[in-house]
Amino acid sequence: MSSPAEYVRPLEGKVAVVTGGASGIGLAISQRLARDGAKVAIFDLNVEGAEKAAAEIEASGAKALGCGVDVASRDQLEAGVATVRSTWGPISILVNNAGIEGIVPFADTDIEFWDRIFAVNITGTFHCTQVVLPDMVEAGWGRIINVSSSSAQRGAKNMVAYASTKGAMISFTRSLALELGGQGITVNNVPPGFIETPMLRATVDSGRFPENFMETQIAQTPVGRSGQPEDIAAAVAFFASPDAGYITGQTLGVNGGRIPS
Repeated sequence: MSSPAEYVRPLEGKVAVVTGGASGIGLAISQRLARDGAKVAIFDLNVEGAEKAAAEIEASGAKALGCGVDVASRDQLEAGVATVRSTWGPISILVNNAGIEGIVPFADTDIEFWDRIFAVNITGTFHCTQVVLPDMVEAGWGRIINVSSSSAQRGAKNMVAYASTKGAMISFTRSLALELGGQGITVNNVPPGFIETPMLRATVDSGRFPENFMETQIAQTPVGRSGQPEDIAAAVAFFASPDAGYITGQTLGVNGGRIPS
C-alpha cells in the first residue's frame, strides 16, 4: 500500500472551469477540485469575488485563476476560455454551476425576468459547454457536471421560472450524455437539496421565507441537518474523477434523504 506521501491526487494535471465559482456551492466546488489536484478557473460575474477566491486557493498551494465572466454572454465566455487555454492549456473538466433565482408568483412573472433567468441558467450552460467541448473531444476525455436543483424534481411554489430552467438542465444532461459517451466524455448532474449557502441565509434574513423556515426544513430532512456546500462539492469531485468513467447521464441527488416526488 502506498504511503500518504506517495498518494497522487485524482485530478492532477487536469484543467477545470467552474462557473459561479466565487461563492457558496461554486466556491466549495472550486476549492475541492483544486485540493484534488486540478488547476481551477473560476468564472463569475463578481470579478473581485472570483479573483479573491482564486488568490485564497493559490495561497493554499494549488493553482487557480479568477475571471470575470457573465455566462449569458458568449463573447465573455470565449474570452475567459481563451485566457484559461493560454495559461494552462486545454480544459478537461467543466462544472456548470452559475445560476440566478427569484421568488416570484407566476402571475407576477414578467418576460424580462423570465428571459434573464433562462439566459443565465440554461442558455449559459449551453454556451459554456459548447465553447469548452472541442478540448474534450480532441483529448478523448472530459467531464461535464451540471448543478441543477431539487426544485426541478419536486417543483417549487413561486419559483416556476427557476425550476423550469433546472428541469431543462436535467434533460440537457441526459441528452448530451447520449451524444458524447462514445467520445470519452461523461455528462452528469447534481441537484442540491436544502443547502445552507450565503444566498439562502440572506433570503431567510430578509423575511421572504416563513418564520422558522430553517428549522422546518431541517425537521423534514432524514439526516437531521441542513446540507453544506462541501456536500455538493464532494459529489461533483466524484463525477470529475477517473473513478466515474463508466457513469454518465446520471442525476445524483444530494439532499439528505429527502426523496423527490
